[in-house]
Amino acid sequence: MFDGFTTEIVDGAGCPVFVRHAGSGPPVLLLHGHPRTSATWHWVAPRLVERGFAVVCADLPGYGRSGKPAPTEDHEPHSKRANARRLLAMMRTLGHEQFAVVGHDRGSYLALRLALDHPDRVLQAVLADCLPISEHLGRITPRFATEWWHWFFFAQPETPERVINADPDSWYRGDPEKMGRENHAEWRAATRDPEVVRGMLEDYRAGLTVDCRDELADRAAGRMLTQPVLVLWSLRDDLEDLYGDPLRIWREWAEDVRGHGIDSGHHMAELAPAEVAASVADFLEPLKAE
Repeated sequence: MFDGFTTEIVDGAGCPVFVRHAGSGPPVLLLHGHPRTSATWHWVAPRLVERGFAVVCADLPGYGRSGKPAPTEDHEPHSKRANARRLLAMMRTLGHEQFAVVGHDRGSYLALRLALDHPDRVLQAVLADCLPISEHLGRITPRFATEWWHWFFFAQPETPERVINADPDSWYRGDPEKMGRENHAEWRAATRDPEVVRGMLEDYRAGLTVDCRDELADRAAGRMLTQPVLVLWSLRDDLEDLYGDPLRIWREWAEDVRGHGIDSGHHMAELAPAEVAASVADFLEPLKAE
């Protein structure tokens, strides 16, 4: 897994960030979702290196082997804005002043914040299986609350930690054949670590509080993504079923947005890596001419 990649811990504004990186050419930062680690990209990242990109796969702060910010009542240390600053510092340490970002699931919310707050640093963005958090919350229906109930369970204090840590193997289930055995082993070790579980839950708690407020402030101020944006979604997941064409919503957030569905279940980097890598590489190809 990740043959030829360098693995190291890099400082991210005082938070250690676990990264895997390889390749040369325009840099691209890959950000995973819940409850994965950077290992979820193990079939995608080498393909992007072959297409001529310098690829950085990071464990999100709070997840995997990255640092675990101390929780606070307002959840700000786990906000997307705080973590964006950490990842910017990490990328600068690696020598990347400007880069593209690809985010899936929870990682896409961090990619959105990076692109909104730092358009001078983030040249292009790929957002997969997501809408802005505030858009989800502004469209709550009984179906959404039933199918995405975990958002609201994870936001409760203390109880989710007790439930998940009592039997993490029953709570988080993964298939080593579909995930890849090394990826599965890394994922399983992470989900059995109570500090990782707390960090992942704090991500959701920040989402429903400080992150939603930040997004609403962006909309009130008329802020939009100014860099090119590619939106991808899993055709065998429920995003399109819930909202119709995701691009219709994203056009309210981005000046230059395009996208399409991927024939996959939710964890597209593991279930459709060739299609994901090709879509990302084709979209980022113009960066090679800059």
